Amino acid sequence: MFQNQPELSVDQAIGNGRVALVFEYDGSAYHGWQYQKSGIPSVQGALARATASVANHPVDLVCAGRTDAGVHASYQVVHFDTPALRTRRSWVMGINTSLPESVSVHWAGRVPDHFHARFSALYRRYRYLIYNHPVRPGILRDQVSWTYRELDAEVMHRAAQVLVGEHDFSAFRAAGCQSRTPFRRVESIRVSRHGDYVVIDTQANAFLHHMVRNLAGSLMAVGCGKRPEPWIHEILAARDRKRAAVTAPPNGLYLVDVGYPSDFGIPASEPGPGFARPWFHH
Repeated sequence: MFQNQPELSVDQAIGNGRVALVFEYDGSAYHGWQYQKSGIPSVQGALARATASVANHPVDLVCAGRTDAGVHASYQVVHFDTPALRTRRSWVMGINTSLPESVSVHWAGRVPDHFHARFSALYRRYRYLIYNHPVRPGILRDQVSWTYRELDAEVMHRAAQVLVGEHDFSAFRAAGCQSRTPFRRVESIRVSRHGDYVVIDTQANAFLHHMVRNLAGSLMAVGCGKRPEPWIHEILAARDRKRAAVTAPPNGLYLVDVGYPSDFGIPASEPGPGFARPWFHH
């Protein structure tokens, strides 16, 4: 999860101010990150209850980036304010004791009061994993997307490069997106094949609602030959969601990294998901 795993046995008290957590989760059992008043399971609800049990008071968690129902995170960051003082080990192990097995905290640390998990972030990075095989997956059915149509990852990669830079991404924006602007700056996007898996890896300053899944759906249409390579540029320029392909399923999507200025002390990510890490090199 981290390039250099922090030591949990540090006995220095952490708290009495703003605390950050770094954690991972399998989102297949949750209705997304955000707490649901209806009681439907959410990652925020599970983590808030577990954190409150260690802090001995209710906590208000602010995350780096909300994820939708069925979407996973190998690296997610939250902050909360607390008067409580606990060791790093007490925060991490205590919270994990009260969490379901699908959520796991890996790090806790004191951060400056001006740190904000969302607004202090310099970038977010997502990976979309596609199992490209004639037969549907069994074991990883909730952790990957699947298509039986053969995908040409090289064509997908070439087509995707027109997305790099700052653009109006209205063509890849969900109808219910609440962002005030459709402009985002994509810093990199790479499509690669690893055996039966095709991986879309993209990093941007921020993402619109469903943006990565909408990009994945259109790139898959190009990869299987249903659409020509220049089509991605055409729909980007058209700025019309109706011109793009369908939204790809959520189960292949992972938040894998969030970048912060180094002076905040947030440990660097070694982007996942765990079973896919051997495929990638920094």
